[in-house]
Amino acid sequence: MDLNGKRVLFIKQSSLGDIVHALPVAHALKRCFPGCRLGWIVERGLEAILERDAAIERIHPIHIPSTSEPGARWPVYFQALSATADVLRNLRNSFRAQPYDLILDLHASFRSGLFALMNPGGTRIGFGDARELNPLFQHHLLKAASRSMHAVEKNLLFCHFLGCAPQQEDFYLTTSLADEQQAAEFLGASGIAPEQPFVYLNPAARWQSKFWIPARWSELCDRLEAAGIRTIFGGSSGDLAHINPIVTSMAHGGAGIAAGRLSLTASIALMKKAAAYAGVDTGPMHIAAMVGTPVVALFGPTHPERVGPYGANNVVVRAEGLDCLCCRKRDCDHRRCMEGITVDMVYDRVMALIAPITSE
Repeated sequence: MDLNGKRVLFIKQSSLGDIVHALPVAHALKRCFPGCRLGWIVERGLEAILERDAAIERIHPIHIPSTSEPGARWPVYFQALSATADVLRNLRNSFRAQPYDLILDLHASFRSGLFALMNPGGTRIGFGDARELNPLFQHHLLKAASRSMHAVEKNLLFCHFLGCAPQQEDFYLTTSLADEQQAAEFLGASGIAPEQPFVYLNPAARWQSKFWIPARWSELCDRLEAAGIRTIFGGSSGDLAHINPIVTSMAHGGAGIAAGRLSLTASIALMKKAAAYAGVDTGPMHIAAMVGTPVVALFGPTHPERVGPYGANNVVVRAEGLDCLCCRKRDCDHRRCMEGITVDMVYDRVMALIAPITSE
């Protein structure tokens, strides 16, 4: 299938990690068919990662309140329904003016299927094992090799279907000179020289069950700092309530806090400069893996085979032997899977990844 001259719409509105997993598909299509024109439906607040990307020509930002957040109450469902109606109307008007020839539904939900229907005509492609009746919206269905197939590999099925074999050069995230400068200025203000190795840490997640013990983050940072490896905590301003006590509990202090101080794209630029990344299963973990920073990922309730850091230079740490691993519970009253991860386990793997860099 020749996509040159064709308009192609990506539907993958959230979350951050999922968008990162889908970007290699867009990069591959643009490389194979440089004349194609790519659009993307994305949740407002996440569009910056696409705005920097030269492969994406048109962005359709939307906002629908999440009903999957812990503690969501009935008014949120009404708000989401009302917002969905507004989004569908706006998409229909936009697509009517400039329709797409091909719609790639990587989000695989009932709502994303409705988004695709707002485009007049066009060929719709999705996953055969999608939830919420999504396959009924599609003209062509892609079949995953297994339920444990990694999310990136599953997304790449679109490339194979369209006759565009993915290559290593398709795995990247774009940052600007301003992003790089903001990251460099933060390092300078934190007393970290350009040649000094540092570890980017992300201890927060949306699921309570993914959190590691704060005192162990403090001890990990103390040991890294004592070894001459600087530490920086990333995240959003909403993560500071969790990060600040970790830093103040360090025996010697010294960890930098980038959370809430850098934009999303500047945070990506900072991760590019890191010697390694250590964190729980969340979007920034996937960003670090995509930009080639070695990742140490702490896993408990989720499946590393499906959503672990993608790439050869990454390792997963978890408490093996528990029958409750990969339970997919957002909340847990014991969190044995995370409590079973020791500081030694994380520290040893971080230092093993950094060793080739520090020995240069």
